[in-house]
Amino acid sequence: MRRAFGIALLLLMASMHGAAAELPHGGQVRTASAPSPALGEDVRYTVYLPRGYDHDKARRFPVLYLLHGRGDTMTAWTRVKPELDRMIARREIPPVLAVLPDAPWSSRGNYYVDSAHTGGRPVETALTRDLVSHVDGAYRTVQQRDGRLIGGYSMGGAGALRYALAHQGTFGSAVVLSPAVYTPLPPADSSAREFGAYGSGDRLFDEQVYRRLNYPALLPLLRKDIPTRLYIAVGDDEWPNPDPAEARHDIDFESAALYNAARRGPGVTAELRIGNGGHDWKVWTPAFEDSLRHFAPNLRAACGC
Repeated sequence: MRRAFGIALLLLMASMHGAAAELPHGGQVRTASAPSPALGEDVRYTVYLPRGYDHDKARRFPVLYLLHGRGDTMTAWTRVKPELDRMIARREIPPVLAVLPDAPWSSRGNYYVDSAHTGGRPVETALTRDLVSHVDGAYRTVQQRDGRLIGGYSMGGAGALRYALAHQGTFGSAVVLSPAVYTPLPPADSSAREFGAYGSGDRLFDEQVYRRLNYPALLPLLRKDIPTRLYIAVGDDEWPNPDPAEARHDIDFESAALYNAARRGPGVTAELRIGNGGHDWKVWTPAFEDSLRHFAPNLRAACGC
């Protein structure tokens, strides 16, 4: 019995040693803030720094900008830290920084756009101009588009898609998870109509504003000589709208429509993945990992690592 216990203990210690050898130390997660002239206030964010960042002073790192969903905060994406640690340790991806901005404006339903609503804020300018500029100045980043990936889920997926299309010179790749995007207009019960993100003046929702900011208006404007890479993923158990007239706005349906439209856009390459799950991290975590494997060659080329 004692001998069996000893063998079991040795096996346990060996397995723990193997795990420690693979992940001797993970990355660091810190909170910080970036001044935003557009907002007249700071943008708070969480930043993931890979293992060795503080010691390898000559190295520059690609950056993942990850946008949270409606009602969530900058801490939402910290749940993928174990995946980043593991993928970097296994050399599936190069060491990267991840910047997770907080977006509290418009009751956390700002859809990451510059709002023309009376109570709206220039969120898009704050993040794509002010935050990116701050990050490039504060950290050792790869300061070119192929070294920046924009990603998000739900409302954040809508933001990531828009930023990739409207800011080709800033972001080279986008991870678009269960995006809250709708064509031609959002359904009657969508939060896109509620918080003023797509409003104007005193109106919370303006159809013309939505159409102007939505992806069908952006795709024809893309430059063919600047490659835009999209990875779109959605679950097969997304919530089905019980109203048959609104069923075409189910996010799984809309994601497939987005994929089919985007892959025909100038200079766009697009991937579509259907995962097992709903509008949740059961879909988003494995899709995020798969997207990083997909974009790893681009990130490596950008940093030369």
